[in-house]
Amino acid sequence: MYSTILGYVYLGLLVVLAVFVFFCLVRAALGPTVADRIVAVNMMGTMVIVAIAVLSLMLHQGFLLDVSLIYAMISFLAVIVITRIYIREYEIKKSGEVEE
Repeated sequence: MYSTILGYVYLGLLVVLAVFVFFCLVRAALGPTVADRIVAVNMMGTMVIVAIAVLSLMLHQGFLLDVSLIYAMISFLAVIVITRIYIREYEIKKSGEVEE
């Protein structure tokens, strides 16, 4: 009985995370600023990592935690690269406005 209830809790948590990822996807598409989009993409990555960890608990598969750690590193690097590109574009735009 305990495992059945725990399975429903895990499933409910995965559904809630899926809904939140959808909301973040909407924010990333409609965000008024680039910073909002970057934060939304970072939040989606974090929620996917949590979803993989929940799946690991739900399926009793330890290797999924390794997958979530690798995904965390890739997500972190992706956000850093996107932020660096945004900062470089901002500096180019700002220096162009000063010269004119």
